[in-house]
Amino acid sequence: MLFKECKKYHLPLYWCPSFIFFILGLIIIFSILASYFIANKIISNPLIVALICIFLACFLLILSYFVTKTFEALAESNRIKSEFISIASHQLRTPISNLKFTLEILMSGKKGKIEPEQVEYFRILKENTIRLKELTADLLLVSKIESGEFKLQKEKFDIRELTENLVKNFIPFAKAHNVEIKCYFEENLPKIFGDKEKIKQVIETLLDNAVKYSKKGKSLVEIKICKKPKEIYFEIKDEGIGIPQKDQKHVFEKFFRASNVSKGDIAGTGLGLFIAKSIVERSGGKINLKSEEGKGTTISFTLPVS
Repeated sequence: MLFKECKKYHLPLYWCPSFIFFILGLIIIFSILASYFIANKIISNPLIVALICIFLACFLLILSYFVTKTFEALAESNRIKSEFISIASHQLRTPISNLKFTLEILMSGKKGKIEPEQVEYFRILKENTIRLKELTADLLLVSKIESGEFKLQKEKFDIRELTENLVKNFIPFAKAHNVEIKCYFEENLPKIFGDKEKIKQVIETLLDNAVKYSKKGKSLVEIKICKKPKEIYFEIKDEGIGIPQKDQKHVFEKFFRASNVSKGDIAGTGLGLFIAKSIVERSGGKINLKSEEGKGTTISFTLPVS
């Protein structure tokens, strides 16, 4: 019964309403016994002692009932939200893919000549379609993470080679933002046993953030990969706008964006770091962040070697 409820709400055992009610029950029993022995020593009349214990038991039972019901309502609300995100993401994938395909056909000129002044409008439509597709994919991934359906397809791969290829692809984007990317890779790095595509997504997210949130003017992004006992250490450091101290404890939460970013015009959903943290931790590693507002951010993670 207890484990079925945990599975229903996609919650760990210690968050399940039934488990919380069980713990509260133990607390009530202990409180009643303690109050009985204390009252029995202070009050000589056994009837008064019994009435005190009965009153305390009733009060704690009512309190635990409402606490449990509150947790149950929150768990149900979280379950409905996750299911809605999953259904909405699935339903959006097909029309977005069709829209992208239609735009590509129109832009190719196969269905008629495209006037020069129309090209820019088609480009804007295509970019926004791609953003919608990426958002839908992220929402679907978040839904899988929360529901416990998130799976890793593990294999041996070279993280240095993976990072070098990503950096090459990011050079035009970095140049557009006046950002230089420098890499420092230790020689003879051991291979990682993990999900190559998922780790690629993590590095891509961190690199995208480092470039995107760089301050205006010439800036530098540094990537470091080195070997540590039984693990690989990956670090990316930027000279960007940084994250306010009060926001740093929330950066790995869903949909969270720092206060100095949300007020600006930098696009983002607040899902990237949540997904990155989930992937790293499920791969057996840890992720950390150090940041100072106005000076930059350093994000690092470790992964076990094969």
